[in-house]
Amino acid sequence: MSPKTLSLLRTFAPLLGIAVLAVVMLVVAPAVLSPFRLNSLGKYTCWAIAAVGIGLAWGRGGMLVLGQGVFFGLGGYSMAMHLKLEAAGPDGIPDFMLLYGDGTMPAFWEPFRSGPFTIFAILALPAIAATVLGWAIFKRRVKGAYFAILTQAMAVVFATLLVATIQETGGFNGLNQFTQFFGYNLYDPVNKQMVYSITVVLLLVCLLIVWQLYRSRFGELLVATRDAEERVRFLGHDPANIKLVAFVVAAMMASVGGAMFAPIAGIISPSDVDATASIFLIAGVALGGRALFLGPALGALTVGYGRTSLSEAFPNQWTYFLGAMFIVVILLLPRGVGDLPRLIRSTLDRRTSA
Repeated sequence: MSPKTLSLLRTFAPLLGIAVLAVVMLVVAPAVLSPFRLNSLGKYTCWAIAAVGIGLAWGRGGMLVLGQGVFFGLGGYSMAMHLKLEAAGPDGIPDFMLLYGDGTMPAFWEPFRSGPFTIFAILALPAIAATVLGWAIFKRRVKGAYFAILTQAMAVVFATLLVATIQETGGFNGLNQFTQFFGYNLYDPVNKQMVYSITVVLLLVCLLIVWQLYRSRFGELLVATRDAEERVRFLGHDPANIKLVAFVVAAMMASVGGAMFAPIAGIISPSDVDATASIFLIAGVALGGRALFLGPALGALTVGYGRTSLSEAFPNQWTYFLGAMFIVVILLLPRGVGDLPRLIRSTLDRRTSA
């Protein structure tokens, strides 16, 4: 095979992977899975969307983001607020505000009656928050363990705030009991499958965006910043700006995943956005391979399936099995399960040459 052909295969192999994933999730899965299992796959897909962004920030940018649950929550709560107001009717207020409060709705809820505003907020809120936070962190050259600790602390603070504001956000119970999704009845199985399909399409779009970023000059600068930050600065580029772009894109993808999680899961609560949830997102990326193109998404899907299947088979011990799996993978496959084909090829090549 000629070098030119090999180069083309390497360039467009990710597109082939996206196409295969699209067929499996949009054609095969709806045909073979029950509505319950398909809905569960939809939840895993939401985590995969967030994982794609983590792969960009951590795998290519070297930023261990342990607080993506915050951005996942911004999108999830923005969508949930719209769905609660949609269920309450044109002039109604969410039911939990009658139960826990005095029946008055906070002013910041009102704009979320609008569908277009909600979609705008799902993208704008994480972008603004990530820009402010990232600018403060990267301009001060905070990185490594300190960056990871700061982002994880942010997730803890966010979850604590949600629990404390029971009259505004539902507190520990979160927001639930969604009946409508932009005018479509969520109790209709056809509409549930439509929401699942939208989620899968959004995952594919995020993968295409990341693929294009990886191939662009920005992608090269991001890798260079990860590996030789001072050299990038010496060449006239500001590493803080490069990191900031990746951090903001990852935040927006996490928010999109959270926004679709709310109607699919039927609930969004502090337990879905706290530090533990953020760590599970990181675990999926590490399992699949943070530096590989499809590794983060496939890893998140695998972790989601593992959590469900193990918890069903071993209700009290499933966390131990999942933890043991992560330890084995990290020890034997530090670059993730997605790196296994490369290791097999390398082993076969060594044996052939010997």
